[in-house]
Amino acid sequence: MAGLYYEQFEIGQVFKHDIRRTVTETDNLIFSTMTHNPAAVHLDAEYAKTTEFGKPLMNSVFTLGLMVGISVADTTLGTTVGNLGWGETRFPKPVFAGDTIHVETTILSKRESKSRPDNGIVEFEHRAYNQRDELVAICKRTGLMYKQPKKS
Repeated sequence: MAGLYYEQFEIGQVFKHDIRRTVTETDNLIFSTMTHNPAAVHLDAEYAKTTEFGKPLMNSVFTLGLMVGISVADTTLGTTVGNLGWGETRFPKPVFAGDTIHVETTILSKRESKSRPDNGIVEFEHRAYNQRDELVAICKRTGLMYKQPKKS
């Protein structure tokens, strides 16, 4: 199991995830069309030339998913029951095809579950940066985590 159990997380703990990912035009095209997002700013290069960015933007929901996905192997792979919620999601800088994304995660809080004695609740803050170390995305995510199995 690569992920950590509830007891293994410490408030203030920081993970600098090793996985990096260069995003592509194909990622943007497939994700935007799969999720029925026809926004010209993602799919129409000629339209995008007329915007302040001059080229298509990566779909922000793709960026959010990639940011959290990169964090999974080090934090929640096989040890999470599921996500309980998302909060304070922001995209301070745009992401473009060709950008290479890397991610850090900080543990903000944790508490025992009141209704599920075999689980705990952990609040994560995920931050994504581009190859210039500019913050491009940030979110808080609350996960319901398994506790370590009891030894018999």
